[in-house]
This record gives sequence, C-alpha cells and structure tokens, in this order.
Amino acid sequence: MTIALFHNTTVPSELIAKLSRQFPGTSLVQKTERCVLFTGLAESANKLAVRELAKPYQTDIGIIPTHFDPTAIKVLAMDMDSTLINIECVDEIADAVGKKAEVSAITEAAMRGEIKDFCESLRRRVALLKGTPAQALDDVFNQRLKLNRGATELITEAHARGIHTLLVSGGFTFFTEKLQEQLNLNEVHANQLEIVDGFLTGRVLGDIVDGSAKAHFVQARCIAMGVTKHAAVTMGDGSNDLLMMTGSGLSIGHHAKPIVQEQADIAFNFVGLNAWLDLL
Repeated sequence: MTIALFHNTTVPSELIAKLSRQFPGTSLVQKTERCVLFTGLAESANKLAVRELAKPYQTDIGIIPTHFDPTAIKVLAMDMDSTLINIECVDEIADAVGKKAEVSAITEAAMRGEIKDFCESLRRRVALLKGTPAQALDDVFNQRLKLNRGATELITEAHARGIHTLLVSGGFTFFTEKLQEQLNLNEVHANQLEIVDGFLTGRVLGDIVDGSAKAHFVQARCIAMGVTKHAAVTMGDGSNDLLMMTGSGLSIGHHAKPIVQEQADIAFNFVGLNAWLDLL
C-alpha cells in the first residue's frame, strides 16, 4: 500500500521520520517538496490513524489506490458547492429572504447523509426560496462566491495536461454556467431554478442532479473518451458525491463531511485543491 503526504510548502522532516519509525521497511519517494510517498505499507495500516498522526503538522494524507495510474488520468470531475467554491449557494440565496438557518439545517443534514433522499431535500430547500428576487442570484455570485484555494491552478494545469474538466453539481445552473465561462470548464451539469417574472417560483425544472446523476455523468464522460473510470479523479465534500467517487482512479474529499473523509482515498483539510497534481 502507498500513502501520500501533502503539505502547503514542505512536508515536515519530523513527520517523515515519525512515519518511517512507525512503518519500518517502507520506501520513501519524494515527488516534490510538498508531496512525499511512502510505499510498501501493510494493507492493515489504519488510514484514519495515520491522518491523525499528520494533523498536528498541518499535513494531509491519503491512500493511493493500486489502480491509480498518474499517466492515464483523462477526466477531472468536481462538485461545486464547498468544493470548487467556498459556499453552499442555496444557503446564501436563502439568506436574502431571511431563511438561511432553516435551509442550512436541511443542507447540513443532507451532506452528512442523514437525509437519504437528496432530491427531496433539494425540493424542500428550493420551496423555501419561493418569492426570492432573481437578482439575489447575481448578488450571491458577485458578492459571496469565491473560488477555493488552488482552484484556478487546478483547472489551468488540468487543461494543460489535456484532462477534461467536468463540474457536476447538486446546485444550480446559474452558478455552474458562470463558473464554466470564468474557468473555461469543459462540461457542467446542475439543477435549473424556475424563474417567472423575475422571481424564484420555489421549483426546480427537469430532473434533479443527485448522487446517481453525478455518477452517471462521470461514467458517461469516461465512456465517451474511451477510458474506464480509473482514468477519472473525483473531488467532493458531501455524501451526495460518494457514488461518483466510487471506482474512480483517485477520490478526494475537500474539507469534507466525516462520511466522505472516511471513504475518500485522500482527504484535503489543509492543502489547496491543486495539491494532488504533484502525483502526476
């Protein structure tokens, strides 16, 4: 088994020494100053325990799947809210009509996996937005939405390497389409809010992009490019992202909910979105 260590500047030598003592017989591979690999670990090594060991050093750790081939990556699939960007857009829209606390509570429960039916949770949240001026969407994008650290570098480098960038969101097309234009993303999928006479109706048009739909879009893109899902890197933060992460070449949780931290190959809590590129 191989573990990867990621740091914002330089992986601390003290942490490297500690891991070398804890896992004797392993081999050290220095990818970059910010990324170090330990190969030859026993499969029984506890991923979460190793992560806890690295936490005081502000270093992120992940298990690299045996099927991960850095030369074969062709697709980068990302969630939007709280992954590519810093906010949950639906919560911020709700803030415009004084319903953020109510909507956020549903969002958090859904992201933690406590509400199993994502479609129902989204409909409940959007219904609370009825009567919101459409201008609130522009205000959220222009005043509150920021790209998370490393996002621009990630997309730029992915494109330079010929990797297809795919944004798959349980959020809204208003934001994914603006981000597509801003970042030159290859492909975006999200939910469309119904707007009539300049106001949100509290309804979503068409099929809802839930976890199954996200997984479908990733698989469809891989098939279209003539590759398996092992050629995809997937990034997300909530339970709605787990299906698309399953079976991908590398799955990465970004400031993720506990259920995703546990199941993703890598959990980023300190480094930027582009840190995994050091593996290539």
